[in-house]
Amino acid sequence: MNKFEFLGRLTKDPEVRYTSGNNTQVTTFSIANQRNFKNADNERETDFYNVIAWRGTAEHIAKYFKKGSAISKIS
Repeated sequence: MNKFEFLGRLTKDPEVRYTSGNNTQVTTFSIANQRNFKNADNERETDFYNVIAWRGTAEHIAKYFKKGSAISKIS
């Protein structure tokens, strides 16, 4: 299992769907994270991460987070 811990903001509202077999909730969302250092042009770059959350985590993200919400830990 992979685990990422960082601070970012949701780029759009989370999308909720359910699996066909056992009706498990799955939530997908994207996070923007600005780098701590500047590039050669003296600007900070932004990285984007696509995330998939399952079951309880999926329910929590869908219920409490919207576009622009800051998120600091995903486990």
